[in-house]
Amino acid sequence: MYEKLSTRVEGVVKLAHDIAREYDEEYVGTEHVLLAISREGTGVGAKVLLNHGATPEKIKEQVDQLIKHSMEETWVFGRLPGSPHFKNVVAGAIEAARQLESKEVCTEHLLLALLKEKGSVAYNALQSLGIKIEIVRNDVAELTT
Repeated sequence: MYEKLSTRVEGVVKLAHDIAREYDEEYVGTEHVLLAISREGTGVGAKVLLNHGATPEKIKEQVDQLIKHSMEETWVFGRLPGSPHFKNVVAGAIEAARQLESKEVCTEHLLLALLKEKGSVAYNALQSLGIKIEIVRNDVAELTT
């Protein structure tokens, strides 16, 4: 496993579980992680989203539209099962943190991983909102240096 998840990421993952329950879902998906990053609101990931007009309300609207059409298989992750995409996003966030030589996995790493998880609800919502990985990479570099 990676050296350390930031306290903020630990909170985002917990919030993602809570959001999944709000949706009466029996799994945690990428959409819940995206909503949690946005709702938590203080991390670099949330700031990047807001800088590009992706407010919590707009993200929720996109997710709500997409979630109706998306049912994924589940695997067990923590207390609620996580979708296969969720597992990939966690692994991708760890890899993004390593590539950026970060000492811990932060919300910006989760956001970058969400933008690489093609076919997931979060990826589709971000694409609909015009949030592209190149833009996020540049913003993360500016905000974290």
